[in-house]
Amino acid sequence: MSGRPSQPVRLGVLLSGRGSNLQAIIDAIEGGTLSAKIAVVLSNKQDAGGLERARKHDVPHVWLDPKPFAGRADSRETYDRVLLDVLRKYEVDLVLLAGYMKIVTAILINAYENRMMNIHPSLLPSFPGLDVQRKVIEHGCKIAGCTVHFVTEGVDEGPIIIQAAVPVLEGDTAEDLAARILEQEHNIYPRAIQLYAEGRLRVKGRRVMVTEAG
Repeated sequence: MSGRPSQPVRLGVLLSGRGSNLQAIIDAIEGGTLSAKIAVVLSNKQDAGGLERARKHDVPHVWLDPKPFAGRADSRETYDRVLLDVLRKYEVDLVLLAGYMKIVTAILINAYENRMMNIHPSLLPSFPGLDVQRKVIEHGCKIAGCTVHFVTEGVDEGPIIIQAAVPVLEGDTAEDLAARILEQEHNIYPRAIQLYAEGRLRVKGRRVMVTEAG
């Protein structure tokens, strides 16, 4: 994972919702601060707002309906095999989970070992999973934040690439805190991708080292 690639890194973005982190990545690419190309956007939700964002920017996008796979003992693995075929078709180098509300299986994780990132709205390893902002406030935390990490089979357990902190203010609602964290998500996700694009990320056990540029 060292050495700068000669061609822009080809990204595959997986999402289920509005796609605000997708938009931040698109803006960074179009603004010249991110040396990458979005090869394809995929969603398990037909009405995901992120698909419309992709459409507006002429980015290839695919809705992969999970219903035909339901009811099978291996439904998640079978779905991920089809998803993997799509990623390979579009020659994706780096997979990005951006509000993707499905747990990915070893089918994808092994195919993209240390080449799949996720953004999570807490300072991991604290508060993995869902409903994070409410839990942060209920625990009386003074600082919250977000984390970009490589994806492993443990949910929100992969090696941490980059984090950003925000204060938890008196009187914050979960929605207030989520909005403040989201601003930082939009900053650090493109930054993490750029570090990858520059070949500056090295994974050693649970640690991710960032090497010097050049």
